[in-house]
Formats: sequence, C-alpha cells, structure tokens
Amino acid sequence: MILKASQRAGGKQLAVHLLRDDENDHVELHQIRGFVADDLTGALREAYAVSRGTKCTQYLFSVSFSPPQEEKVSVATFESAIDELERRVGLSGQPRVIVFHEKNGRRHAHCVWSRIRADDLRAVNMAHFKLKLRELSRELYIENGWKMPLGLVNSEERNPLNFTRDEWQQAKRISRDAAGIKAAFQDSWATSDSRQAFIQALEARGYYLAQGDRRGFVAVDYLGEVYSLSRWSGIRTKDLAKRLGDPAALPGVDALKAQLMEKVADKLASFASEIKGEFESARLGLQEQKKRLVAWQRDERAMLRDLQAARAVAEARTRAERFRSGLKGLWDRLTGRRLKIAGQNEADYIASKRRDAEEHQALVDRQLAERRTLQRKIAERQVHLDRELSELHGRPPINRELSINTHDRSPVQRSRRRNPTLSP
Repeated sequence: MILKASQRAGGKQLAVHLLRDDENDHVELHQIRGFVADDLTGALREAYAVSRGTKCTQYLFSVSFSPPQEEKVSVATFESAIDELERRVGLSGQPRVIVFHEKNGRRHAHCVWSRIRADDLRAVNMAHFKLKLRELSRELYIENGWKMPLGLVNSEERNPLNFTRDEWQQAKRISRDAAGIKAAFQDSWATSDSRQAFIQALEARGYYLAQGDRRGFVAVDYLGEVYSLSRWSGIRTKDLAKRLGDPAALPGVDALKAQLMEKVADKLASFASEIKGEFESARLGLQEQKKRLVAWQRDERAMLRDLQAARAVAEARTRAERFRSGLKGLWDRLTGRRLKIAGQNEADYIASKRRDAEEHQALVDRQLAERRTLQRKIAERQVHLDRELSELHGRPPINRELSINTHDRSPVQRSRRRNPTLSP
C-alpha cells in the first residue's frame, strides 16, 4: 500500500477536494472521530479553530492510502493501516476523518488528522514521518502478499519519471503525457555521449535541440512546444554544458520553429487529426457507458443503504419486543431472564453490523470489478491510438502495460501513460 503524506493547512479547500464526486466515481465519508461536527467541512473547520490558539500553520496531517489496483482490500485492512500509522507518527487519539475514493477501478482512502493536542494546545512533532511511512508501506506489502514496487525494494530503482505540476500542465496543453516526454529526454541523454549523438537521439523521438532565451538548452517539438532540458531531463545545467558545449552554436527557438513548420506536411497533420477524431469518438462512447454504469452503481449503493436502514429498524423493534412489560417484566428482572435477553440482543446487534459491513464490502468489490472491465477497454483504445500515432510519425511505439489506473487526462495523454510511479 503506497502511503503519501503531507503537513498542510487549508482545511476548507481540502474538504472540497475530498468530497468531489465529479472527479471520483464514488465518495464515501467513512469516519469522523474526535470532532463535535458530524460533517467533513465542519470537522476541518474545528481543526482550524483549535489551531488559532497556537502558532502552528500546518495544523493538518493528510495521508492517502493506495493499495495495488487489482487487489481486493477490506475496510478493516485500511483501518488497521491507518491505526498503525497514527501510532508510529504520534497521532494516536487525535481527531481524524477517513474518506474513501473510487475512480477508474481503484479504491483508496484519505485520512486527515488534526495535529493540535487538546490538552496543551501544542502541535504533534512529525519528525521523520516520511521514513516511517516508507517502512510501514513495505510492511503492508509483505503482510498482505502484494507485489512490492521496485522503488520500495531499493530506493535507487525508484521510477525516475516523476514530474512536477507545472510540467504536467504544460503536457496537458499539448495533449501529451508528461511521463512520456520526460522519458524521451532521459533516454536520449542516456544513449548519447556527444552533442551530435544527443541531437540525433532527440530528433529520432521528434524533438530538436535549440538555444533558449537565456542561453540555456531547450528542445522544440514539431508542434513548436518548447521544453527546458534541465527541468524535463533532470540533468544539471553544468552537466548539459559539459557535453553539449556552448548553446550559442545552436539555432534559436524562433529560427528552429520556422524550419520545423516547413518540414511538417499538411497531409501528416490531417492524418493525425483523423486518427484522433476516430479515437475521440470511440472514447466518448466508452465514457458514456462508464457514466451510465457509475450512475447505476450509485443507485445500487443507495438502495443497499436504504435496505439496511429499514432492516436495522425492524431488527431493533424485534429486539425491543423481547422484553416483557408489567408483572412479567418485573419477574424477568428478578429471575435474571431480562439480563440474558439483553446479552442476546447485544450479540444480535453486533452480528447485524458485521453482516451489513460484509454486504457493503461485497457490493464495493463487485462494482470495482465491473468498472475495471470497462476501464481496460478504454486503456486498449489508448494503446491503439499510441501505436497509430507512433507509426504516423515514424517512431517505434513505446511498450507499456495496460493500466486501468488512468486519470482524467486528454486522449493522447492517456495513450502515452507509462508504468505508475510511487506517487499516486
């Protein structure tokens, strides 16, 4: 189970994010503990109000718990991981909220704690919490028999294709996946030992080396998008200069864009547009299927909640009717029969809660399986688009594992998805 955590403020914004059902197939507020409020927004407002009596600005500790996408993980497993984490980081007994998200066939949990202790109005010290989370994550993979990501086995093997929010936004604007762009630059650097070799490696992937406005090195693609080499490749500026020499010897961005415009044929652009149009039409059809499926699944969950609520009322009435009134009730008290009935009622109540939880978990597992099947079809379409565009541009397609853990990016972005990183 991948654990990603941060100390933060902004309780109102966090509550809005956690409750967004437009970005998630299902959102479930599972637990509110230690707060007076019985809703998520009110609880996080309470945490903020308490923090005002201290100098602490990052008064919340927020953690996401993401198990492997194909595994069936019970609520009890999530709760056990959350309880163990709060013990290790010193948050035992602190007010917390737990929210479950389901999206694209994956279920994960978010837990948010208040860091402010009520007894002395001091913030819990979160020393070395990332190391503690990493250790717990490894233990959870081992205990549950899940295949451990390489990044947890050996930190040196961690996926290098992490990218910043700014990089992702730039990739989103041009309908490409940031991971694929970053991989192209890093692969080109790794397979070259001189400027000319690097230029050839870049051009084989559709990028061209140029001098940036600040005399740095940039790459330009055939669409005219400009990428900072040091930022996208992760190579230090001085290492780039050592291998590539003086950037003044390279063409400027404007001149290179003009050359590329002459090289790009109108026919190629029309073919790419046609392929993307066909893919978009198919994608919209599958997305409409997914929308209908999610709507039906939400109705199913509502029906189950109503059924369980009605049944709980009927069962409570049955348990209450076991107690006799009047002289008979007095006799039951004297003989101890009422105490036995109370014990039986308590046992029946616990069993009914366990049964309801098992019914809910079974429904969640079945619905996840249904959405994963549809998500695989969407992923297959994305791989097909990647293959066609790669052939169109004269580049070999990148081998990727089909993943149902795609995000709501544009069609070409999702087609260029690589293996997921440790950051969910």
